[in-house]
Amino acid sequence: MSHRGSRTLRLGALARVEGEAALDLTIRDRAVVETKLAIYEPPRFFEAFLVGRGHHEPPDITARICGICPVAYQMTSCQAVERACGVTVDGAIADLRRLLYLGEWIESQALHIHLLHAPDFLGHPSGVELAREQRPAVERGLRVKQAGNAVMEQIGGRAIHPVNVRLGGFHRVPARTELKPLAERLRRAHDDALETVRWVSGFDFPDARYDGQLLALCDPGRYAIDSGCPTVMDTAVDAQGERGGSVRSFSVDDFEQHVVERQVRHSTALVSELDGRHHLTGSLARFALSGRWLHPSALAAAREAGLGDPTDGAVCRNPFRSIVVRAVEVTHAVAEALRLIESYDPPARPYTDVPPRRATGCAATEAPRGLLYHRYDIDTDGSLRTVRLVPPTAQNQAAIEHDLRSQVQRRLDAPGAPPSNGELTALCERAVRNHDPCISCSAHFLDLTVDER
Repeated sequence: MSHRGSRTLRLGALARVEGEAALDLTIRDRAVVETKLAIYEPPRFFEAFLVGRGHHEPPDITARICGICPVAYQMTSCQAVERACGVTVDGAIADLRRLLYLGEWIESQALHIHLLHAPDFLGHPSGVELAREQRPAVERGLRVKQAGNAVMEQIGGRAIHPVNVRLGGFHRVPARTELKPLAERLRRAHDDALETVRWVSGFDFPDARYDGQLLALCDPGRYAIDSGCPTVMDTAVDAQGERGGSVRSFSVDDFEQHVVERQVRHSTALVSELDGRHHLTGSLARFALSGRWLHPSALAAAREAGLGDPTDGAVCRNPFRSIVVRAVEVTHAVAEALRLIESYDPPARPYTDVPPRRATGCAATEAPRGLLYHRYDIDTDGSLRTVRLVPPTAQNQAAIEHDLRSQVQRRLDAPGAPPSNGELTALCERAVRNHDPCISCSAHFLDLTVDER
C-alpha cells in the first residue's frame, strides 16, 4: 500500500466515552488536509424540554446531562437562576457548594488520571490491564476517587446526581460533627494525591504544543472553580520557554457575544469559536490563568513535577502533560476541601428563598473538563422561556480537531518511513484522551477503515 497518495482514516467508534463519536482524517501527499471529530450521538434536547418548566427545576434536570459531573450542572444552573432573580448566596451555603464541587473535581479527575489516561503512557489498553502491573498506583487512585465520592454523598445526598441541592442552597446542611470523618479521609487522600503527581510526572511525554487561545474563569486570589470572569490567554513564548501570553477578560453576561456556536454537517454537537477562533478550556487553561493561586502544597507539587512556577508566569501547553496538571488540581482540591471543612460553621437556614421574577440570568463555573455556561430567561410566574447550555466538550471540539491535525502532521513530517495507519490511529487515540472531552470521553477508537486512493 503506497502512502504517497491520498488516504482517509475512518476511526469509527470512540469507546470509554459518554456519548458517541468518530474521527475522519484525510491525508494527501503526506499533508493533513481535513480532520473531523464526528460526534454522532442523537441530540438530547435538554434546552428544549426545559422550556416551560419552573425556575426551580434546572438543578435537578440538568444534573442528568452527565453522570460524572452532575454538580457542575447543578451549581451553574443555580447561579444563573439566582442571578436572574436578584439573589446572592454567600457565607456557609456558598462554602458548602464549593465543597460539594471540590468532591466532584476529586473523583472525576482521579478517574481520568488512573483509569482512562495513565494506560496510554504505560503501554496498556485499559485501566484493568494497568492494575495487573501497577496495582498500588491504581488502588491509590481509587482511594482518592472514593474520598471525592464521600464528599459528594455527605453534602449532596449521593455521589451520582446528588439530590440535596436546591435553588438557594440545600434541602439539608450537615452538622460539624458529620464532616469530621470526611476530614480524616481527605488527609489520607492528600498524601495519595501528592504521590500521584510524582508518579505521573515521571511518564514519557511526547513533544506537542497547543497554540490556540486558552479560556477559563479567573477569580483573583483563588483558583477559580465556582466563580470568576471568563478570561482568555493567547499564545506567547519567550527565550526562557513557556510563558503566559496576552490576557483579556469579559463579563459572563457577554459570553455569547464572544463564544459563538455553529452547526457543522459532521457533528450533532455545536462547534464553538471564541472571537472567531478555536479555543481550549479545561485544566491547561485553568493552570495558565490561575496557577499562581493554587494551594501551597499543590503549587510546590507543580514545581517539583516540572511544570515550572506559575507565580512567575509559567504555563503548560503540551496536551500530553495535562495529566500532570490534573494531578496537581486534585492535590489543590483535596487541600481546599480540608480548609473548608475546618472552617465550617453551619448556617442558620439551609437555603435562601429565590422568588421568581421576569429576567434573564447567566453563569459560568469550571467543570473538571472546562468552562460550563448556562443562561435562563425566566417569566413572571417562574416558567423558563429560553435556555442556553454550552458545555466544555462542545467548546473544545474545534481545538481537538486542530490539535489532532498538528500532531499527525508532525508525525508525517518526521524523518523515516511514513507512519502506518495503525501508528496514526494510536496517536489520534492518545491525542483525544489528552483532552478528556467528557466522562468516558477519554477515548479509545474501536474501528478503523482506510480508503486509499
